This record gives sequence, structure tokens and C-alpha cells, in this order.
Amino acid sequence: MLQDTDLISNDLYPMPFPVPPPSHANCTGAMRSVRDALDLLGGKWKLPIIVGLSNGPQRFKQLQREVAGITAKMLSKELKELEINGLITRQVDAATVPVAVTYTLAAYGNTLFPVIEALHAWGREHRIRIMHSGETTAPKASRVVEVVA
Repeated sequence: MLQDTDLISNDLYPMPFPVPPPSHANCTGAMRSVRDALDLLGGKWKLPIIVGLSNGPQRFKQLQREVAGITAKMLSKELKELEINGLITRQVDAATVPVAVTYTLAAYGNTLFPVIEALHAWGREHRIRIMHSGETTAPKASRVVEVVA
């Protein structure tokens, strides 16, 4: 676990980051694991679904209402991928008519909450920075003029 003394910030990076930055050799392996995480969680819907299930088990329609804007087809696709990767579980109660399917966040899915909390904190700080700052750190586009000889 990082301690406050293990973090630094400066004008270019006002958010603290671990010291020292990883070496080039370490970055290759780190990028592979980051890519794996982004492949699993990337996109618009997976994290909202996981957060929606953090309030407890939900049936399909409940979850669709919880994750505003998602279509039934997309929710179905995302739930299958999350189940395949062990982040959620699907329970089928065949004794009811129609069959009741309930989705629950698996223990492995709960391990994502430190990541979600870190993304939330970073996103909040980023929003404050871009909304309340007259300047951005991004370079301004320059106009290119072609001179014809």
C-alpha cells in the first residue's frame, strides 16, 4: 500500500503518482496487465453494471432501469461477458413462471471497488481542473500556412 510519503506531485501532474516512475522494462509488463484490465472493463457499460449490482442482487429489468440508457441487447451481452470472467454470478429460478434470473456481484467483482474508487477520485479532480481552469495543459492548435514558391 502506498503511503503519503511515497507520492509526489508537481505543476505538470498535480495528482500524486508513485515514486519513482517505473522503468521502461517494467512498463512493458505493466502495460500488458493494464491492457487486460481495459479489455475486460472497457466500454461504456461494464462499470455502471458492476456499480448497479453493488446494491445487491437484481433481476434483468431492475438492472436495466438502474443502468439508464442501456438497451436490453447490450445489457445481455455485457452480463454474459462479466459472468464468463467471474465478476458476476447468474442464478436461475426455474420454479417460477416466467423463469426468474437474478444477477449478483461475485466476490471477485468486489475486488474492483478500489479501482472504481480511484477512477472516481481521479475523474472528480479532472472535472474540477477542466471546469474551473481557464487554461489546460494541452497544447493549443497552431495554424499551418503553406507558402507557395
